[in-house]
Amino acid sequence: MRVLVLGGDGYLGWPTALHFAAAGHEVAVVDNYLRRRYDDELGTASLVPISPLSIRIGCWREVSGTVIDCFIGDITDPEFLTNTLQWFKPQTIIHLAEQRSAPYSMVDRAHAVHTQVNNVVGTLNLLWAIAEVDSTIHLIKLGTMGEYGTPDIDIEEGWLHVTHRGRSDTLPFPKQPGSFYHLSKVHDSHNIMFCCRAWGLRATDLNQGVVYGCDTPQTQQDPALATRFDYDATFGTVLNRFVVQAVAGHALTVYGSGGQTRGFLNILDTMSCLELAAEHPAEPGEFRVFNQFTETFSVLGLAERVAQRSGVAVDHLPNPRVELEHHHYRAINTGLLDLGLRPHPLTDTVIDELLAAADRHRGLIDADTILPETQWRPRRLASPSGSPSCAAELHLVAGHG
Repeated sequence: MRVLVLGGDGYLGWPTALHFAAAGHEVAVVDNYLRRRYDDELGTASLVPISPLSIRIGCWREVSGTVIDCFIGDITDPEFLTNTLQWFKPQTIIHLAEQRSAPYSMVDRAHAVHTQVNNVVGTLNLLWAIAEVDSTIHLIKLGTMGEYGTPDIDIEEGWLHVTHRGRSDTLPFPKQPGSFYHLSKVHDSHNIMFCCRAWGLRATDLNQGVVYGCDTPQTQQDPALATRFDYDATFGTVLNRFVVQAVAGHALTVYGSGGQTRGFLNILDTMSCLELAAEHPAEPGEFRVFNQFTETFSVLGLAERVAQRSGVAVDHLPNPRVELEHHHYRAINTGLLDLGLRPHPLTDTVIDELLAAADRHRGLIDADTILPETQWRPRRLASPSGSPSCAAELHLVAGHG
């Protein structure tokens, strides 16, 4: 296949490009270095040092003898995106080019707007480009299990069979996203589903759980091929954060009671899921949904497992998010298993490997970036003494006609 990886410089995008290239496919990556600019903005960095994209691509050519093409540009620029598709002529597009952090999307109005525009507009541009250049391209879009929220019923795989007032239909499973980031993913899903129905496009939406790990067979071939290990409060995932806190000798900080339960998977399983989706494409006009995770854990359960392996204590912080801390959580994930996925479970050995990886770079740990600063509820501006607030002024104007 000719595979175009959007967001090919990112945490999952880079190992995905290597994985498909190693399997013999013709691969190109698209990126605009936005993820690196987020680090500059926030004063954060990957714990595992990552090389510039040009160095990565050159190193891969040396160790493998194969070439990964590279297009530098922004998919919110429709002309750039359309030209890239016309030049490379992909058969499969793996779309990983989105702002992926819920906390980042909740910082303030500007970050919420940026997340929605970057993610939704970029995906809309992609759908139009596919329709205009080659409608047979199979789009594999990385969604998130966070689209569903935590309903008090089992989460089906994308669809729900409903009987209402004597009539039945199969409808998209109701979504209860928990941040502006997750909302952007819901909007993506709706837009993609519409284009499959209206234009006959083919797409697979992979609602992914939380990924852990940073090593694949390809990234381990040379330090210059490494991918990210994020642990900060904005872009770091919960298991990475606990592992780094353990190595630094700090208590593992659980938000609230820690009863929040989510789906998780090893980065190796992400690579397998993407490959299975590409090898078994959706049909023309089909919007296919897979729930991409292999195990479920509570936050407190993860903390206790890391604590057991490291000897570090567990602490609880007030939860900065607006979410249920104790809830039902049972999600169906049979689609990819039926295609042949063989999961890598989170064993004690895997946790020990993560601790060892963090320990090798312990001198780069910046503990000041780990504790949360973003609150899900916005800070309200205090009104000047003796004057009405903006909301009150609007109410008074409305009251006069």
